Amino acid sequence: MTDATIQALSNIRDLTMVKWYIIPMMMIVMYIYTKEIKAARATGNWNVVFAGLTLFGVDFFNETWNGWVMHFTQHSAFWTTPGDTALRVMVGWNIEIIFMFLLAGIVYYHTLSESTNEKILGIPEKWFWAVGFSAFAVFVECLLNIGGHLVWEYPFWELSFKGLWLIFLFGYFHFFCAVILVISMKSMKNKIITLSIIYAVPTVMNILAFGFFGWNY
Repeated sequence: MTDATIQALSNIRDLTMVKWYIIPMMMIVMYIYTKEIKAARATGNWNVVFAGLTLFGVDFFNETWNGWVMHFTQHSAFWTTPGDTALRVMVGWNIEIIFMFLLAGIVYYHTLSESTNEKILGIPEKWFWAVGFSAFAVFVECLLNIGGHLVWEYPFWELSFKGLWLIFLFGYFHFFCAVILVISMKSMKNKIITLSIIYAVPTVMNILAFGFFGWNY
């Protein structure tokens, strides 16, 4: 295993790492969701809540398959986060990342106008912002990688033109594609079913991995 993987595994899910600052961070996330749910109950439009939960659910799946890569290769996940954190949940997932992705879908939704026909530079705005946010996320990830906070191991997932395209597509863009899919559905039932599937897949994967097979990632 790589040094970064060993370091990430050494204190994974270690509650002695917990720091007090995650308490106000958690309250901020809870406050935002409470406000959005209250507004959704008043208007009947739950899309902002679905956007937030959908993006986070896809990230949950991303981090799960990344952990499976680490287990099966016994070398490294595609990305690891071995650095300082208030709590490392998986080798590539920490509490700070979790809070960020819980809010990212809500931020994305609020960039959209009420009109579904709005365009920016001739591109439907929902796709314009999906590309824009994904590109910005890749830029931030590059800074984290340069600083050693987010470690990439494989030559096809690296700071290169080809690698950055893969990170753009499979690291972020499909998050927003999932959000667009869910909020574009007309039926509340279909939205709930889709969101349930998004969460069910990584949940079952992790139950199998941790509960039945005893893996650690």
